[in-house]
Amino acid sequence: MDTDIDKLFKDKVLGHPAGLFVLFFTEMWERFSFYGMRALLVLFLTTAMTGDNPGWAWSKEQALSLLGTYALMVYLTPIVGGYLADKHLGYRKAVVIGALLMTLGHASMAFETPMFLYIGIAFLIVGNGFFKPNMTSIISKMYEGKEDKKDGAYTIFYMGVNAGAFLGILLCGYIGEKVGWSWGFGLAGIFMFLGMLQFHYAQPLFGQIGVEPEGVDDKKSSESTSETAPQQDLDKRNPFTTVDKSLIGLFILSALIYIINSPLSTIGNIQTFNFEIAGLGDSYFFAILAAIAFAVLLIIRIPRYSPIVRDRMIAVVIFSTLTVFFWAAFEQAAGTLPIYTRDFTQRTLTGSGATMFKIVDLLVTVVPLVIITYVLFALFRKTFNRISLSNIILGSSFVIIWAIVIYKVSTEMQATETEVPVTWFAILNSLFIIGFAPIFSKLWESKYNPPAAIKYAMGMILLGLGFAFLAVGASGIAPGATSAQLSMFWLIAAYLFHTLGELCLSPLGLSYLSKLVPARMIAFMFGVYYLAIAIGNKIAHTFGGKIDAIAEVHGISTFFWILTLIPIGLGILAALLHPLLKKLMHGVK
Repeated sequence: MDTDIDKLFKDKVLGHPAGLFVLFFTEMWERFSFYGMRALLVLFLTTAMTGDNPGWAWSKEQALSLLGTYALMVYLTPIVGGYLADKHLGYRKAVVIGALLMTLGHASMAFETPMFLYIGIAFLIVGNGFFKPNMTSIISKMYEGKEDKKDGAYTIFYMGVNAGAFLGILLCGYIGEKVGWSWGFGLAGIFMFLGMLQFHYAQPLFGQIGVEPEGVDDKKSSESTSETAPQQDLDKRNPFTTVDKSLIGLFILSALIYIINSPLSTIGNIQTFNFEIAGLGDSYFFAILAAIAFAVLLIIRIPRYSPIVRDRMIAVVIFSTLTVFFWAAFEQAAGTLPIYTRDFTQRTLTGSGATMFKIVDLLVTVVPLVIITYVLFALFRKTFNRISLSNIILGSSFVIIWAIVIYKVSTEMQATETEVPVTWFAILNSLFIIGFAPIFSKLWESKYNPPAAIKYAMGMILLGLGFAFLAVGASGIAPGATSAQLSMFWLIAAYLFHTLGELCLSPLGLSYLSKLVPARMIAFMFGVYYLAIAIGNKIAHTFGGKIDAIAEVHGISTFFWILTLIPIGLGILAALLHPLLKKLMHGVK
Protein backbone atom coordinates (compact mmCIF):
# COMPACT_ATOMS: atom_id res chain seq x y z
CA MET A 1 0.00 0.00 0.00
CA ASP A 2 1.29 3.44 -0.90
CA THR A 3 1.97 5.75 2.02
CA ASP A 4 1.19 9.49 1.96
CA ILE A 5 4.86 10.09 1.19
CA ASP A 6 4.81 7.66 -1.76
CA LYS A 7 1.69 9.37 -3.13
CA LEU A 8 3.37 12.75 -2.85
CA PHE A 9 6.24 11.58 -5.03
CA LYS A 10 3.92 10.43 -7.83
CA ASP A 11 3.13 13.98 -8.99
CA LYS A 12 6.52 15.60 -9.53
CA VAL A 13 7.45 19.13 -10.50
CA LEU A 14 11.09 19.64 -11.48
CA GLY A 15 11.92 16.28 -9.89
CA HIS A 16 10.22 16.94 -6.55
CA PRO A 17 6.70 16.44 -5.17
CA ALA A 18 4.21 19.08 -6.22
CA GLY A 19 3.49 19.68 -2.53
CA LEU A 20 7.01 21.08 -2.10
CA PHE A 21 6.16 23.87 -4.53
CA VAL A 22 2.94 24.66 -2.67
CA LEU A 23 5.18 25.20 0.37
CA PHE A 24 7.63 27.13 -1.85
CA PHE A 25 4.95 29.65 -2.82
CA THR A 26 3.42 29.81 0.67
CA GLU A 27 6.81 30.60 2.17
CA MET A 28 7.50 33.04 -0.67
CA TRP A 29 4.40 35.10 0.17
CA GLU A 30 5.19 35.02 3.88
CA ARG A 31 8.74 36.30 3.25
CA PHE A 32 7.28 38.82 0.79
CA SER A 33 5.12 40.24 3.55
CA PHE A 34 7.82 40.04 6.27
CA TYR A 35 10.61 41.74 4.32
CA GLY A 36 8.24 44.13 2.57
CA MET A 37 7.00 45.45 5.91
CA ARG A 38 10.46 45.49 7.47
CA ALA A 39 11.90 47.48 4.56
CA LEU A 40 9.36 50.25 5.21
CA LEU A 41 9.04 50.36 9.00
CA VAL A 42 12.05 52.47 10.03
CA LEU A 43 11.75 54.74 6.99
CA PHE A 44 8.07 55.39 7.71
CA LEU A 45 8.65 56.05 11.40
CA THR A 46 11.61 58.43 10.88
CA THR A 47 10.38 60.35 7.81
CA ALA A 48 9.33 63.96 8.43
CA MET A 49 5.66 64.72 8.95
CA THR A 50 5.64 67.01 5.91
CA GLY A 51 5.81 66.40 2.17
CA ASP A 52 3.89 64.25 -0.27
CA ASN A 53 4.38 61.04 1.73
CA PRO A 54 4.71 62.09 5.39
CA GLY A 55 5.92 59.79 8.12
CA TRP A 56 5.77 60.09 11.90
CA ALA A 57 9.06 61.95 12.49
CA TRP A 58 10.18 59.59 15.26
CA SER A 59 13.79 59.80 16.37
CA LYS A 60 16.09 57.06 15.11
CA GLU A 61 16.45 55.74 18.66
CA GLN A 62 12.68 55.39 19.04
CA ALA A 63 12.21 53.68 15.68
CA LEU A 64 15.10 51.27 16.23
CA SER A 65 13.95 50.45 19.76
CA LEU A 66 10.64 49.22 18.34
CA LEU A 67 12.34 47.37 15.48
CA GLY A 68 14.79 45.74 17.91
CA THR A 69 12.04 44.40 20.17
CA TYR A 70 10.08 43.16 17.15
CA ALA A 71 13.15 41.44 15.67
CA LEU A 72 14.00 39.84 19.01
CA MET A 73 10.51 38.47 19.52
CA VAL A 74 10.12 36.99 16.03
CA TYR A 75 13.08 34.71 16.82
CA LEU A 76 11.69 33.65 20.19
CA THR A 77 8.02 32.95 19.44
CA PRO A 78 8.81 30.07 17.02
CA ILE A 79 10.08 28.10 20.02
CA VAL A 80 6.58 28.29 21.54
CA GLY A 81 4.80 27.90 18.19
CA GLY A 82 6.78 24.79 17.32
CA TYR A 83 5.99 23.26 20.72
CA LEU A 84 2.24 23.93 20.37
CA ALA A 85 2.20 22.46 16.86
CA ASP A 86 4.07 19.35 18.04
CA LYS A 87 1.88 18.80 21.07
CA HIS A 88 -1.58 20.12 20.23
CA LEU A 89 -2.23 21.63 16.79
CA GLY A 90 -0.39 19.79 14.05
CA TYR A 91 1.86 21.57 11.58
CA ARG A 92 -0.73 22.46 8.95
CA LYS A 93 -3.23 24.06 11.34
CA ALA A 94 -0.41 26.03 12.95
CA VAL A 95 0.69 27.38 9.54
CA VAL A 96 -2.86 28.57 8.73
CA ILE A 97 -3.28 30.18 12.17
CA GLY A 98 0.08 31.93 11.82
CA ALA A 99 -0.71 33.20 8.32
CA LEU A 100 -4.11 34.52 9.44
CA LEU A 101 -2.61 36.37 12.40
CA MET A 102 0.10 37.91 10.21
CA THR A 103 -2.54 39.01 7.68
CA LEU A 104 -4.38 40.80 10.49
CA GLY A 105 -1.08 42.33 11.57
CA HIS A 106 -0.29 43.80 8.17
CA ALA A 107 -3.87 45.03 7.79
CA SER A 108 -3.65 46.79 11.17
CA MET A 109 -0.44 48.57 10.22
CA ALA A 110 -2.05 49.96 7.06
CA PHE A 111 -4.25 52.22 9.26
CA GLU A 112 -1.16 54.25 10.26
CA THR A 113 -2.20 55.00 13.83
CA PRO A 114 -0.06 54.24 16.92
CA MET A 115 -2.63 51.84 18.41
CA PHE A 116 -3.01 49.85 15.19
CA LEU A 117 0.77 49.87 14.65
CA TYR A 118 1.35 48.16 18.01
CA ILE A 119 -1.57 45.78 17.51
CA GLY A 120 -0.24 44.92 14.06
CA ILE A 121 3.28 44.22 15.31
CA ALA A 122 1.89 42.03 18.11
CA PHE A 123 -0.10 39.99 15.57
CA LEU A 124 2.99 39.66 13.37
CA ILE A 125 5.12 38.42 16.26
CA VAL A 126 2.60 35.79 17.41
CA GLY A 127 1.71 34.76 13.86
CA ASN A 128 5.35 34.30 12.96
CA GLY A 129 5.72 31.98 15.94
CA PHE A 130 3.06 29.66 14.57
CA PHE A 131 4.15 29.90 10.94
CA LYS A 132 7.95 29.89 10.81
CA PRO A 133 8.95 26.57 12.46
CA ASN A 134 6.17 24.47 11.01
CA MET A 135 6.78 24.98 7.29
CA THR A 136 10.16 23.30 7.55
CA SER A 137 8.64 20.60 9.77
CA ILE A 138 6.18 19.70 6.98
CA ILE A 139 9.07 19.36 4.52
CA SER A 140 10.93 17.15 6.97
CA LYS A 141 7.87 14.86 7.24
CA MET A 142 7.37 14.85 3.46
CA TYR A 143 10.88 13.53 2.88
CA GLU A 144 11.02 10.83 5.57
CA GLY A 145 12.77 7.87 3.97
CA LYS A 146 13.88 10.06 1.04
CA GLU A 147 17.02 11.46 2.64
CA ASP A 148 18.89 11.64 -0.67
CA LYS A 149 16.29 14.16 -1.90
CA LYS A 150 16.16 16.31 1.23
CA ASP A 151 19.11 18.63 0.47
CA GLY A 152 17.63 19.47 -2.92
CA ALA A 153 14.22 20.06 -1.36
CA TYR A 154 15.56 22.56 1.16
CA THR A 155 17.54 24.30 -1.58
CA ILE A 156 14.33 24.80 -3.58
CA PHE A 157 12.47 25.91 -0.46
CA TYR A 158 15.10 28.53 0.37
CA MET A 159 14.91 29.78 -3.19
CA GLY A 160 11.32 30.60 -2.26
CA VAL A 161 12.58 32.41 0.85
CA ASN A 162 14.93 34.58 -1.21
CA ALA A 163 12.38 35.12 -3.97
CA GLY A 164 9.85 36.36 -1.43
CA ALA A 165 12.37 38.64 0.28
CA PHE A 166 13.45 40.04 -3.08
CA LEU A 167 9.93 40.72 -4.38
CA GLY A 168 8.65 42.02 -1.04
CA ILE A 169 11.42 44.57 -0.62
CA LEU A 170 11.27 45.58 -4.29
CA LEU A 171 7.50 46.02 -4.63
CA CYS A 172 6.30 46.90 -1.12
CA GLY A 173 9.28 49.23 -0.85
CA TYR A 174 8.50 50.92 -4.15
CA ILE A 175 4.76 51.29 -3.46
CA GLY A 176 5.39 52.46 0.12
CA GLU A 177 7.92 55.11 -0.88
CA LYS A 178 6.36 56.30 -4.14
CA VAL A 179 2.61 55.89 -3.52
CA GLY A 180 2.05 55.82 0.24
CA TRP A 181 3.21 53.98 3.36
CA SER A 182 -0.20 52.45 4.07
CA TRP A 183 -0.32 51.07 0.53
CA GLY A 184 3.03 49.36 1.08
CA PHE A 185 1.97 47.87 4.43
CA GLY A 186 -1.39 46.86 2.94
CA LEU A 187 0.26 45.17 -0.03
CA ALA A 188 2.26 42.97 2.34
CA GLY A 189 -1.00 41.92 4.02
CA ILE A 190 -2.77 41.15 0.75
CA PHE A 191 -0.15 38.62 -0.31
CA MET A 192 0.04 37.07 3.15
CA PHE A 193 -3.72 36.52 2.96
CA LEU A 194 -3.54 35.04 -0.56
CA GLY A 195 -0.66 32.82 0.52
CA MET A 196 -2.74 31.51 3.42
CA LEU A 197 -5.71 30.71 1.14
CA GLN A 198 -3.46 29.07 -1.44
CA PHE A 199 -1.97 26.78 1.24
CA HIS A 200 -5.31 26.02 2.89
CA TYR A 201 -6.97 24.86 -0.35
CA ALA A 202 -3.89 22.86 -1.42
CA GLN A 203 -3.96 20.58 1.64
CA PRO A 204 -5.41 17.55 -0.22
CA LEU A 205 -1.96 17.19 -1.81
CA PHE A 206 -0.40 16.37 1.58
CA GLY A 207 -2.62 13.50 2.70
CA GLN A 208 -2.35 13.17 6.47
CA ILE A 209 1.11 14.72 6.72
CA GLY A 210 1.13 17.46 9.34
CA VAL A 211 -2.54 17.07 10.31
CA GLU A 212 -2.08 15.51 13.73
CA PRO A 213 0.38 16.72 16.39
CA GLU A 214 3.49 14.61 16.57
CA GLY A 215 4.04 14.48 20.32
CA VAL A 216 7.31 13.19 21.72
CA ASP A 217 8.19 9.59 22.35
CA ASP A 218 10.90 9.86 25.01
CA LYS A 219 11.74 6.17 24.90
CA LYS A 220 12.16 6.19 21.16
CA SER A 221 14.25 9.34 21.36
CA SER A 222 16.51 7.80 23.98
CA GLU A 223 16.97 4.61 21.96
CA SER A 224 17.78 6.58 18.83
CA THR A 225 20.41 8.59 20.67
CA SER A 226 21.97 5.46 22.11
CA GLU A 227 22.23 3.80 18.70
CA THR A 228 23.73 6.76 16.89
CA ALA A 229 26.19 7.93 19.55
CA PRO A 230 29.61 6.27 19.21
CA GLN A 231 30.38 6.94 22.88
CA GLN A 232 28.14 5.41 25.48
CA ASP A 233 28.47 8.38 27.79
CA LEU A 234 26.67 10.68 25.32
CA ASP A 235 23.42 9.37 26.85
CA LYS A 236 24.31 10.49 30.36
CA ARG A 237 21.47 12.66 31.62
CA ASN A 238 21.97 16.06 33.23
CA PRO A 239 18.70 16.91 35.01
CA PHE A 240 17.90 20.51 35.90
CA THR A 241 18.59 21.19 39.58
CA THR A 242 16.80 23.72 41.77
CA VAL A 243 19.70 26.13 41.26
CA ASP A 244 19.48 25.66 37.47
CA LYS A 245 15.76 26.39 37.48
CA SER A 246 16.25 29.43 39.72
CA LEU A 247 18.84 30.86 37.33
CA ILE A 248 16.51 30.23 34.37
CA GLY A 249 13.72 32.02 36.24
CA LEU A 250 16.00 34.96 37.03
CA PHE A 251 17.11 35.12 33.39
CA ILE A 252 13.54 35.10 32.05
CA LEU A 253 12.27 37.68 34.57
CA SER A 254 15.20 40.06 34.03
CA ALA A 255 15.04 39.70 30.26
CA LEU A 256 11.28 40.38 30.22
CA ILE A 257 11.71 43.54 32.31
CA TYR A 258 14.29 44.82 29.83
CA ILE A 259 12.33 43.77 26.73
CA ILE A 260 9.12 45.42 27.99
CA ASN A 261 10.81 48.57 29.22
CA SER A 262 12.96 49.26 26.17
CA PRO A 263 10.23 50.41 23.76
CA LEU A 264 7.94 51.73 26.53
CA SER A 265 10.51 54.13 27.95
CA THR A 266 12.16 55.06 24.66
CA ILE A 267 9.02 55.65 22.59
CA GLY A 268 6.31 56.59 25.08
CA ASN A 269 8.42 57.80 28.04
CA ILE A 270 6.54 55.24 30.14
CA GLN A 271 8.84 54.51 33.07
CA THR A 272 6.87 51.76 34.83
CA PHE A 273 9.64 49.18 34.37
CA ASN A 274 12.53 51.63 34.22
CA PHE A 275 14.34 50.90 37.47
CA GLU A 276 17.63 52.76 37.77
CA ILE A 277 19.98 50.53 39.73
CA ALA A 278 23.74 50.92 40.18
CA GLY A 279 23.64 53.98 37.93
CA LEU A 280 22.23 51.98 35.00
CA GLY A 281 19.01 53.45 33.60
CA ASP A 282 16.64 52.17 30.89
CA SER A 283 16.72 48.82 32.72
CA TYR A 284 20.19 48.05 31.36
CA PHE A 285 20.79 46.66 34.84
CA PHE A 286 18.28 43.92 34.08
CA ALA A 287 19.79 43.22 30.67
CA ILE A 288 23.18 42.73 32.37
CA LEU A 289 21.59 40.67 35.16
CA ALA A 290 19.94 38.41 32.56
CA ALA A 291 23.28 37.92 30.80
CA ILE A 292 25.03 37.10 34.09
CA ALA A 293 22.32 34.61 35.11
CA PHE A 294 22.59 32.83 31.77
CA ALA A 295 26.39 32.77 31.91
CA VAL A 296 26.37 31.35 35.45
CA LEU A 297 23.86 28.70 34.36
CA LEU A 298 26.23 27.59 31.60
CA ILE A 299 29.27 27.65 33.92
CA ILE A 300 27.68 25.40 36.55
CA ARG A 301 25.73 23.17 34.15
CA ILE A 302 28.14 22.35 31.33
CA PRO A 303 30.81 20.70 33.57
CA ARG A 304 28.17 18.19 34.73
CA TYR A 305 27.96 16.64 31.26
CA SER A 306 30.14 13.72 30.27
CA PRO A 307 33.56 14.86 28.94
CA ILE A 308 32.77 14.63 25.21
CA VAL A 309 29.37 16.31 25.50
CA ARG A 310 30.89 18.92 27.83
CA ASP A 311 33.58 19.82 25.31
CA ARG A 312 31.14 19.98 22.41
CA MET A 313 28.77 22.14 24.45
CA ILE A 314 31.62 24.57 25.10
CA ALA A 315 32.19 24.71 21.34
CA VAL A 316 28.47 25.44 20.85
CA VAL A 317 28.68 28.30 23.38
CA ILE A 318 31.65 29.82 21.52
CA PHE A 319 29.90 29.56 18.14
CA SER A 320 26.68 30.99 19.62
CA THR A 321 28.58 33.94 21.12
CA LEU A 322 30.10 34.71 17.71
CA THR A 323 26.59 34.39 16.25
CA VAL A 324 25.29 37.09 18.63
CA PHE A 325 27.94 39.56 17.47
CA PHE A 326 27.54 38.65 13.80
CA TRP A 327 23.82 39.43 13.80
CA ALA A 328 24.35 42.49 15.98
CA ALA A 329 26.35 43.95 13.10
CA PHE A 330 24.62 42.34 10.11
CA GLU A 331 21.13 43.44 11.13
CA GLN A 332 22.10 47.08 10.73
CA ALA A 333 20.71 46.32 7.26
CA ALA A 334 17.19 46.63 8.66
CA GLY A 335 17.82 49.74 10.73
CA THR A 336 20.72 52.12 10.21
CA LEU A 337 21.53 51.24 6.60
CA PRO A 338 18.16 52.44 5.23
CA ILE A 339 18.67 55.67 7.19
CA TYR A 340 22.22 56.02 5.79
CA THR A 341 20.86 55.33 2.30
CA ARG A 342 18.15 57.97 2.61
CA ASP A 343 20.21 60.71 4.24
CA PHE A 344 23.77 60.23 2.97
CA THR A 345 23.60 58.58 -0.47
CA GLN A 346 23.31 60.31 -3.84
CA ARG A 347 20.29 58.55 -5.36
CA THR A 348 19.16 61.00 -8.06
CA LEU A 349 20.29 59.96 -11.54
CA THR A 350 20.07 61.76 -14.87
CA GLY A 351 21.20 61.12 -18.43
CA SER A 352 23.16 57.92 -19.08
CA GLY A 353 23.23 57.07 -15.36
CA ALA A 354 19.44 57.09 -15.22
CA THR A 355 19.22 55.02 -18.41
CA MET A 356 21.70 52.47 -17.06
CA PHE A 357 19.74 52.13 -13.81
CA LYS A 358 16.45 51.69 -15.66
CA ILE A 359 17.92 48.83 -17.69
CA VAL A 360 19.43 47.15 -14.62
CA ASP A 361 16.22 47.60 -12.63
CA LEU A 362 14.15 46.18 -15.49
CA LEU A 363 16.33 43.07 -15.70
CA VAL A 364 16.50 42.40 -11.95
CA THR A 365 12.74 42.89 -11.66
CA VAL A 366 11.49 40.95 -14.67
CA VAL A 367 13.97 38.06 -15.07
CA PRO A 368 13.47 36.53 -11.58
CA LEU A 369 9.70 36.97 -11.91
CA VAL A 370 9.70 35.18 -15.28
CA ILE A 371 11.58 32.25 -13.70
CA ILE A 372 9.17 32.05 -10.76
CA THR A 373 6.19 32.28 -13.13
CA TYR A 374 7.62 29.32 -15.07
CA VAL A 375 7.65 27.31 -11.82
CA LEU A 376 4.03 28.40 -11.27
CA PHE A 377 2.94 27.00 -14.65
CA ALA A 378 4.85 23.76 -13.98
CA LEU A 379 2.85 23.39 -10.75
CA PHE A 380 -0.41 24.16 -12.58
CA ARG A 381 0.17 21.41 -15.13
CA LYS A 382 0.55 18.78 -12.43
CA THR A 383 -2.03 19.86 -9.86
CA PHE A 384 -4.77 21.98 -11.40
CA ASN A 385 -7.34 19.17 -11.44
CA ARG A 386 -6.70 18.25 -7.81
CA ILE A 387 -6.36 21.69 -6.21
CA SER A 388 -7.95 24.01 -8.75
CA LEU A 389 -9.10 26.66 -6.23
CA SER A 390 -5.62 26.88 -4.70
CA ASN A 391 -4.11 27.31 -8.15
CA ILE A 392 -6.66 29.98 -9.12
CA ILE A 393 -5.78 31.95 -5.99
CA LEU A 394 -2.06 31.52 -6.66
CA GLY A 395 -2.52 32.54 -10.30
CA SER A 396 -4.48 35.63 -9.22
CA SER A 397 -1.59 36.57 -6.93
CA PHE A 398 0.77 36.56 -9.88
CA VAL A 399 -1.61 38.61 -12.00
CA ILE A 400 -1.48 41.29 -9.27
CA ILE A 401 2.31 41.03 -9.05
CA TRP A 402 2.73 41.41 -12.80
CA ALA A 403 0.33 44.39 -12.82
CA ILE A 404 2.42 46.14 -10.12
CA VAL A 405 5.65 45.34 -11.98
CA ILE A 406 4.26 46.74 -15.26
CA TYR A 407 3.08 49.88 -13.43
CA LYS A 408 6.50 50.27 -11.76
CA VAL A 409 8.53 49.72 -14.93
CA SER A 410 6.35 51.93 -17.15
CA THR A 411 6.39 54.77 -14.60
CA GLU A 412 10.17 54.64 -14.29
CA MET A 413 10.74 54.45 -18.05
CA GLN A 414 8.72 57.63 -18.59
CA ALA A 415 10.60 59.64 -15.95
CA THR A 416 13.35 61.96 -17.18
CA GLU A 417 15.02 61.99 -13.78
CA THR A 418 15.31 58.86 -11.65
CA GLU A 419 15.46 58.77 -7.87
CA VAL A 420 16.49 55.30 -6.76
CA PRO A 421 14.18 54.19 -3.90
CA VAL A 422 15.88 53.72 -0.54
CA THR A 423 14.48 50.20 -0.31
CA TRP A 424 15.92 49.22 -3.71
CA PHE A 425 19.39 48.74 -2.23
CA ALA A 426 18.08 46.15 0.24
CA ILE A 427 17.33 43.75 -2.64
CA LEU A 428 21.08 43.51 -3.28
CA ASN A 429 21.41 41.00 -0.44
CA SER A 430 18.97 38.59 -2.13
CA LEU A 431 20.56 39.11 -5.56
CA PHE A 432 24.06 38.47 -4.21
CA ILE A 433 22.87 35.36 -2.35
CA ILE A 434 21.33 33.95 -5.55
CA GLY A 435 24.53 34.72 -7.45
CA PHE A 436 27.13 33.52 -4.94
CA ALA A 437 25.36 30.70 -3.03
CA PRO A 438 26.15 28.05 -5.71
CA ILE A 439 29.84 29.01 -5.57
CA PHE A 440 29.99 28.72 -1.79
CA SER A 441 28.05 25.45 -1.92
CA LYS A 442 30.64 23.99 -4.31
CA LEU A 443 33.48 25.27 -2.11
CA TRP A 444 32.02 23.65 1.02
CA GLU A 445 31.77 20.32 -0.86
CA SER A 446 35.32 20.48 -2.22
CA LYS A 447 38.69 19.56 -0.72
CA TYR A 448 39.13 23.26 0.10
CA ASN A 449 36.26 23.21 2.59
CA PRO A 450 37.63 25.11 5.62
CA PRO A 451 36.97 24.04 9.22
CA ALA A 452 34.18 25.56 11.28
CA ALA A 453 36.27 28.16 13.11
CA ILE A 454 37.77 29.44 9.85
CA LYS A 455 34.30 29.76 8.28
CA TYR A 456 33.19 31.81 11.25
CA ALA A 457 36.36 33.88 10.99
CA MET A 458 35.78 34.49 7.28
CA GLY A 459 32.18 35.49 7.92
CA MET A 460 33.07 37.99 10.65
CA ILE A 461 35.98 39.53 8.73
CA LEU A 462 33.99 39.94 5.51
CA LEU A 463 31.17 41.54 7.49
CA GLY A 464 33.61 43.99 9.06
CA LEU A 465 35.13 44.85 5.67
CA GLY A 466 31.65 45.71 4.41
CA PHE A 467 31.33 48.34 7.13
CA ALA A 468 34.85 49.56 6.32
CA PHE A 469 33.58 50.69 2.90
CA LEU A 470 30.86 52.74 4.60
CA ALA A 471 33.36 54.17 7.10
CA VAL A 472 35.80 55.23 4.37
CA GLY A 473 33.00 56.63 2.24
CA ALA A 474 31.69 58.73 5.13
CA SER A 475 35.13 59.90 6.29
CA GLY A 476 34.62 63.36 4.83
CA ILE A 477 31.32 64.01 6.61
CA ALA A 478 31.76 66.45 9.48
CA PRO A 479 30.45 65.60 12.97
CA GLY A 480 26.86 66.74 13.34
CA ALA A 481 26.04 66.68 9.63
CA THR A 482 22.58 65.29 8.91
CA SER A 483 22.88 64.75 5.15
CA ALA A 484 25.38 64.22 2.35
CA GLN A 485 25.55 63.01 -1.25
CA LEU A 486 27.91 60.02 -1.16
CA SER A 487 28.48 57.62 -4.03
CA MET A 488 26.28 54.51 -4.28
CA PHE A 489 29.50 52.49 -4.65
CA TRP A 490 30.13 52.46 -0.90
CA LEU A 491 26.68 51.08 -0.17
CA ILE A 492 26.76 48.45 -2.93
CA ALA A 493 30.21 47.26 -1.78
CA ALA A 494 28.96 47.02 1.81
CA TYR A 495 25.98 44.86 0.81
CA LEU A 496 28.27 42.63 -1.27
CA PHE A 497 30.73 41.94 1.55
CA HIS A 498 27.93 41.55 4.10
CA THR A 499 26.31 38.91 1.90
CA LEU A 500 29.61 37.07 1.42
CA GLY A 501 30.01 37.05 5.20
CA GLU A 502 26.47 35.78 5.63
CA LEU A 503 27.12 32.91 3.22
CA CYS A 504 30.19 31.90 5.23
CA LEU A 505 28.49 31.88 8.60
CA SER A 506 24.69 31.97 8.58
CA PRO A 507 23.88 28.58 6.97
CA LEU A 508 26.36 26.79 9.21
CA GLY A 509 25.04 27.49 12.68
CA LEU A 510 22.19 24.98 12.81
CA SER A 511 24.24 22.43 10.86
CA TYR A 512 27.09 22.41 13.38
CA LEU A 513 24.65 22.52 16.27
CA SER A 514 22.90 19.37 15.04
CA LYS A 515 26.27 17.59 14.81
CA LEU A 516 27.67 18.70 18.16
CA VAL A 517 24.85 17.93 20.60
CA PRO A 518 23.15 14.59 21.34
CA ALA A 519 19.85 13.98 19.53
CA ARG A 520 17.80 14.24 22.72
CA MET A 521 19.03 17.83 23.19
CA ILE A 522 18.53 19.09 19.64
CA ALA A 523 15.22 20.90 20.18
CA PHE A 524 16.43 22.65 23.34
CA MET A 525 19.72 23.74 21.77
CA PHE A 526 17.95 25.01 18.65
CA GLY A 527 16.02 27.23 21.04
CA VAL A 528 19.29 28.45 22.55
CA TYR A 529 20.68 29.17 19.07
CA TYR A 530 17.61 31.20 18.10
CA LEU A 531 17.96 33.02 21.42
CA ALA A 532 21.48 34.00 20.32
CA ILE A 533 20.11 35.41 17.04
CA ALA A 534 17.32 37.20 18.92
CA ILE A 535 19.80 38.83 21.30
CA GLY A 536 21.96 39.82 18.32
CA ASN A 537 18.98 41.52 16.69
CA LYS A 538 18.14 43.49 19.84
CA ILE A 539 21.76 44.57 20.32
CA ALA A 540 21.90 45.60 16.64
CA HIS A 541 19.07 48.07 16.95
CA THR A 542 19.94 49.21 20.47
CA PHE A 543 23.39 50.17 19.24
CA GLY A 544 21.92 51.50 15.97
CA GLY A 545 19.75 53.84 18.02
CA LYS A 546 22.95 55.56 19.17
CA ILE A 547 23.93 56.56 15.62
CA ASP A 548 22.89 60.20 16.08
CA ALA A 549 24.71 60.55 19.41
CA ILE A 550 27.92 59.09 17.95
CA ALA A 551 27.64 61.04 14.68
CA GLU A 552 27.00 64.32 16.49
CA VAL A 553 30.27 64.14 18.43
CA HIS A 554 32.59 61.95 16.35
CA GLY A 555 30.99 61.78 12.89
CA ILE A 556 29.03 58.98 11.24
CA SER A 557 32.27 57.43 9.97
CA THR A 558 33.17 56.54 13.57
CA PHE A 559 29.88 54.66 13.95
CA PHE A 560 30.82 52.45 11.00
CA TRP A 561 34.45 52.07 12.14
CA ILE A 562 33.14 50.55 15.39
CA LEU A 563 31.11 48.08 13.30
CA THR A 564 34.26 47.38 11.28
CA LEU A 565 36.74 46.74 14.05
CA ILE A 566 34.61 44.56 16.37
CA PRO A 567 33.66 41.91 13.75
CA ILE A 568 37.19 41.82 12.30
CA GLY A 569 38.67 41.48 15.79
CA LEU A 570 36.28 38.64 16.62
CA GLY A 571 37.03 37.03 13.26
CA ILE A 572 40.75 37.00 14.06
CA LEU A 573 39.95 35.58 17.50
CA ALA A 574 37.84 32.82 15.91
CA ALA A 575 40.75 31.88 13.63
CA LEU A 576 43.12 31.78 16.62
CA LEU A 577 40.65 29.53 18.47
CA HIS A 578 40.65 26.97 15.64
CA PRO A 579 43.04 24.48 17.36
CA LEU A 580 41.02 24.64 20.60
CA LEU A 581 37.67 24.33 18.81
CA LYS A 582 38.94 21.40 16.75
CA LYS A 583 39.88 19.62 19.97
CA LEU A 584 36.56 20.47 21.64
CA MET A 585 34.53 19.16 18.69
CA HIS A 586 36.01 15.64 19.00
CA GLY A 587 36.06 14.77 15.30
CA VAL A 588 32.91 16.59 14.22
CA LYS A 589 33.57 18.29 10.89
